[in-house]
Amino acid sequence: MNRVFVTGLGAVTPIGIGIEEFGRSLRAGKSGVCPISCFDASKHSVRIAGEVKNFDPAPYITKKDIRRHDRYSQFAMAASHMAIQQAGLVPGAYDPKRVGVIISTGIGGIHTYEEEFKVISQQGPRRVSPFLVPMMICNIAAGYVAIAHGFKGPNFCIVSACASGLHGIGEGYLKLVHGMIDICVTGGSEAAIISLNIAGFAQMKALSTRNDAPEKASRPFDKDRDGFVMGEGAGVLILETEASMNRRGAKPLAEVIGYGASADAHHLTAPCPDGEGAYQAMTDALEFSKTPKESVNYVNAHGTSTHLGDVAETIALKRVFGDHAKKLMVNSTKSMIGHLLGAAGTVGAVATVIQMTGGFVHPTINLDCPGEGLDLDYVPNTARNAQIEAGLVNSFGFGGQNACVVFRKA
Repeated sequence: MNRVFVTGLGAVTPIGIGIEEFGRSLRAGKSGVCPISCFDASKHSVRIAGEVKNFDPAPYITKKDIRRHDRYSQFAMAASHMAIQQAGLVPGAYDPKRVGVIISTGIGGIHTYEEEFKVISQQGPRRVSPFLVPMMICNIAAGYVAIAHGFKGPNFCIVSACASGLHGIGEGYLKLVHGMIDICVTGGSEAAIISLNIAGFAQMKALSTRNDAPEKASRPFDKDRDGFVMGEGAGVLILETEASMNRRGAKPLAEVIGYGASADAHHLTAPCPDGEGAYQAMTDALEFSKTPKESVNYVNAHGTSTHLGDVAETIALKRVFGDHAKKLMVNSTKSMIGHLLGAAGTVGAVATVIQMTGGFVHPTINLDCPGEGLDLDYVPNTARNAQIEAGLVNSFGFGGQNACVVFRKA
């Protein structure tokens, strides 16, 4: 089996566009949650979200094509461009038929869907954009990335709610491990902060209603958590076999060594109370990696800031690691950026590699007093200088769909 390395990263997030800005904000414990500005939320019970600020698609997409991309696709194109540039993927240095693209999403072009529904309702069917379908469908971001860069390998999108992006990383990793491709551009993108979506999640009682203090609203593992905060953005990683990386003279940022996936088979939205599905995904990932549990010292948790989810994940971590669980550094990137749904796992993976290469562990902000049973080291409020030797990234989605990827310091 091939060894697989990360050679490039890209990120578009509520706390920074680009790896350097994102990394600085992670270390500083900066919150990107603020009052919603992209639509009038005054009639909503939830009026806060983690919006991407000052995003300009022009450096990544031609002026002509910008209006043909949904916001989620624009984010994916930007993050992919950054990762490709860092990895030094220049034409002629690789076989384009051996480069795959897996850009996943949970919801896809819902901005376009909402806008064009207004058009058909108010102006009739003849005014609907001919680009409605390609802008809306979930697989189009992967297609656009391939078109823009000439990558002709396997190209698809995984849709598994909030586990989508991490499933994409895992499936890309497996294709590389088994020699089906040499390079994979893999990640996730989401731009779901629209009126309809906020209303839908609010009606489920899934979202925080801490409208008066948005920067304090996302508080994973804290006793006063009251739901997650919607976020948006994208994370992309370039995964590459060791042979391809060495042939190109690329620099390894981290190694991917394991992947596990499972189903709760329990409930549409609630996790197994005993964390069974999460336990199985993490166990499978560790067994695939052939890494002793004691060598893992970090977990980028799913950590959404929901009452049931944070407890179930903690129970699962204790079951997987036993006594060693108390020695883990566990944090939630969502405490700063909110929940990016299908892109959450990929941005968590990008954050994990940034921390590995930067020699620090970012804080879980807003963790003032852990909730009952939440007694692990969640790195509360202040970043820590530390070396991550090996770490897990978790993502768990509605439908009980779970993913876990293991990274090791290069």
